[in-house]
Amino acid sequence: CFLMCGQELATAAQYGANVIFVVVNNGMYGTIRMHQEREYPARVHGTALSNPDFVLLARAYGAHAELVEETSQFAAAFERAVNATESGGKPALIELRIDPQAITPNTTLDALREQALKKR
Repeated sequence: CFLMCGQELATAAQYGANVIFVVVNNGMYGTIRMHQEREYPARVHGTALSNPDFVLLARAYGAHAELVEETSQFAAAFERAVNATESGGKPALIELRIDPQAITPNTTLDALREQALKKR
C-alpha cells in the first residue's frame, strides 16, 4: 500500500521528519490476491505490481534508504536508519523484499489455492 501514500515520504523529506518507513514489498496487492485464491482459485486478476525501486525513490528525496532481502540483514539496517534519522535529521526507508508466496506467516498462496480447489 506504500504506492497509495508514498507522497508522505516527500513531505517527510521536505520537513526533515525523522520517521522510518518500512516497505514490505511482495510485488503485489497481497491481501486482494489472498482473497482471490481462496474464493476464485487460479482466477487471479489485477494484483501483480510493477513497483519502482523504493530505495532509489527514497534516495531521490534525500532520505536514507536500504534494501533488506534476508532476515539477518534487518537489525543492522534498522540501526543505521535510526542513526540517520536521529543524527541526520532526515527520514529513512527500509525496503523488505519478500517472497510473494509467503502471504502470511502460516501459509503460502499455493497452499491457499490448493485448499480452495479441494473444496470445489
